[in-house]
Amino acid sequence: MKRHEVTDEQWVRLEAVLPPQRPATGRPGHDLRTQVSGMLWILGTGAPWRDLPERYGPWETVYSRFRRWQRAGVWERAFAEVRRQGDAAGLLDWTVHFVDGTNIRAHQHAAGARRTTANESAEKRGETNKQRRRR
Repeated sequence: MKRHEVTDEQWVRLEAVLPPQRPATGRPGHDLRTQVSGMLWILGTGAPWRDLPERYGPWETVYSRFRRWQRAGVWERAFAEVRRQGDAAGLLDWTVHFVDGTNIRAHQHAAGARRTTANESAEKRGETNKQRRRR
């Protein structure tokens, strides 16, 4: 099993809270479990949707389902249900909390640092205007 694949145990719990696969009328639908694994692959790697490996199906189809579910609130309901199940089973420790500590350093000019002109920069380097123009 690959790293981002949904395990059998995870799928049993998740399948119960996801919308059902469409009935077998018209074109055959893509395997829902494979598509969910593709969604997890994208979320886990941060890759663009167009780079989704072919084993998960057409990226357009996976992306379309992901966005429909996102707009319909499916992910929020699924997360709430899985959390409720975990709490009922005593698997959650509510005394432990995690906060994302991501820190991105801004460029000094974005933080309001004083900007220097070309002449001021040349003066700092000890150049005259004539020397600066020759460069």
